[in-house]
Amino acid sequence: MKVFGLGNDIVNIKRIKNSISLNKKRFINKIFTKNEIIYCNSKKYFYNYFAKRFAAKEALSKALGTGITKGINFKDIEVRNNTKGKPFIILRGNTKKFLQKKIKNKEYKIYLTLSDDSPWACATVLITYN
Repeated sequence: MKVFGLGNDIVNIKRIKNSISLNKKRFINKIFTKNEIIYCNSKKYFYNYFAKRFAAKEALSKALGTGITKGINFKDIEVRNNTKGKPFIILRGNTKKFLQKKIKNKEYKIYLTLSDDSPWACATVLITYN
């Protein structure tokens, strides 16, 4: 196994709350997938969940070495949770194509960890391939 990239991001939950409060539909629909919106809105402290997912998307873009640019799109990066609550990332579209091209279509794995302790939310992403 080889490491392709490592990314980390921290975000102030209040900043995400303010972005959502100012223009909820526009901000949420620009950044998050339908599944993420449903999941986060089902939680009591939903701002924390949106913030963690935002941090995960930023951390993934850093692990790719690009940031959110060059065809890397927030909505191509979806954060989900398995049945035990462990978060994972699904890539789609140009973001998935970018990674596949970079690692020459080898099998890859994305590791994700999320944390929050108000006012902060953070995420770390590790991408490996064979």
